[in-house]
Order: sequence, then C-alpha cells, then structure tokens
Amino acid sequence: MQNFIRRAAVVAIASFSLLGVASADYPTKPIKWVVPYPPAGTTDVLARIVAQWLSENIGQQVIVENKAGGGNNIGTEYVVNAPADGYTMLLVNPANGINASLYKKLSFNFIRDIAPVAGIVRTPNVMVVTNGLPVKTVAEFIAYCKANPSKVNMASSSSGTSTHLSGELFKSMTGCNMVHIPYKGAGPVLTDLIGGQVQVFFDNLPSSAGHIKGGSIRALAVTSAAREPSFPDLPTVGDTVPGYEATAWFGVGMPKGTPREAIDKMNAAINKALADPKMRARLADLGGSPIPGTPEDFGKTIVAETEKWAKVVASSGATVD
Repeated sequence: MQNFIRRAAVVAIASFSLLGVASADYPTKPIKWVVPYPPAGTTDVLARIVAQWLSENIGQQVIVENKAGGGNNIGTEYVVNAPADGYTMLLVNPANGINASLYKKLSFNFIRDIAPVAGIVRTPNVMVVTNGLPVKTVAEFIAYCKANPSKVNMASSSSGTSTHLSGELFKSMTGCNMVHIPYKGAGPVLTDLIGGQVQVFFDNLPSSAGHIKGGSIRALAVTSAAREPSFPDLPTVGDTVPGYEATAWFGVGMPKGTPREAIDKMNAAINKALADPKMRARLADLGGSPIPGTPEDFGKTIVAETEKWAKVVASSGATVD
C-alpha cells in the first residue's frame, strides 16, 4: 500500500510540470472552490476566509461551492472530473488521505487524480463533550466510558474524516467502547452536541472554538502533541494517553492535468495570503498554523498523511463500504 502511494505521488507531482501552459493572464474568469462538506464546518470556514482574500487580490472572484456527501467523496469526485483548466479547486482535507484506505471502492485515486497546489493550515482537533456529561478531564472521560460501555455516542462530521479517525485512535488506545455516529458536517454535530444528543466529538478546532469560548460545550483536550497557543490552558490528550497525536491539515488541489502555470500562480497567491499579518491573525484565532510551501511540499504532506492514517485504519478495523 505504502509503495503504491509513493509511486502514485511521484507520477502525480512530476506529471503536471510537463503539461501545457495556461494563459499568462490567468485567471480571466471566476474560480470555483469546492468544499466537500456543508457550511459551518472547519473546511467551509477556512475556504471562505481564504477565498475572500483571494477575491480581493487576484483580480477574479473565488466562489465557494459546498458539495457535501459520501464522506467527502462526492465533492472530491466532482473536482476529479472537472475540466483541468485552473478554474475548479478542491479544499483538500484529512479525509482525502484517510479515505484512500478506509473506502474499498472509490472511482478515483486521490494522489493520482488531484494535483497538489498549496497547503493552507494545520490545526489540532479538540476533544469536546456535551455540558451534561459529568466529566472535566480526559481521565474522567475514560473512567466514565468504561463504567458505561456503549452508552457514549461519539459523533463525527462524516465517516472517514479526521474527526472520525481521531476518535477511533482514541478508542483503540484507551479501550473505550463508544458508538460512532456519523453526521454530514460539523455544523449538525455541534447542534446535537450542544443539545446533548451526542456526548463527544473530536472536532477540528476552528469550528468548535467559538462554542468553547461561549461555554456551550466543554473542551477536555487538544489532540496535537503540544498545547495549542490559542487555548493555552487546555492539556493534550497525550498527557493522559501517551503517544496519542492527531492533527488536521488543509490545502488546495486541482484536477490532474491542470497547467503548471495555473498551479504556480495559485500557489503564489495562497502563500502571499498566508504571509499577510491580518490573515495569519485570523487563522491563529481559529487555532491554525500556516503551512506555506511549493506544490511539491504539499504533495509530500498528502502522501505522509495518507500513509499515517492507513495504519490507523488497519489497526482500528474501521471500514466503509
């Protein structure tokens, strides 16, 4: 599996350097940016923040279009099959790496069929619980879970997302018996978490941050190896569960065959956005750390994360038909 991933990555990253050149005036019309989730989740929030900056700075509108469903796969497949002309982008996210091993039958190979353009941010997930749950620490949560097997509903924004696999990793490392409840996006999960219909959510920090600060849900820990500067009082899950670490990463991809000039121009624009102090401040408020770099740098991130989560999928036994 890992050798195949690496071979596919070499072909995908190398091939777009040999493609035809786009118009020197690119972009000459609006660009569609597909977010494969409903509004209000982290992918949507990040896309709209960056799309606004791009629209104000590249001479054309960048229009966010939500195409949710299929555990991220519907929106991804749409972009895979879109014209490779530089005018359709994908908000790349952890599910793209996870789904390669989680789903046994996909109509596309992400590494082969999507050209990496640019990284945007890496964020920790955050372990949040409904306020009605009588726990305030990760240790108390584990004890509660073990005293109430199969009575804790673990929500995710969809099967195959980092919010799902972060929870599966937690289950496998702690022995907690939780029932996975997949939703269609983080927004609906947070509504039910606030209402007490589900008990725990390993959410991408940006979509939960406002609710944590507002007190409508309780944060127990972040999933990164180190504490998150925007929530310095929150411990890490690893403080209680040694070795636990899970972060989410986001970026931009375009269909395989997109002219290299279009990729390079969009990469330069996104890197410029990430260097803007106001943009960096907005991303920091959401718990995001910028990951600037070349298309090849982002391609390496995709490969590394795909390999990492393939191991988690295998060890947890998680699968989606």
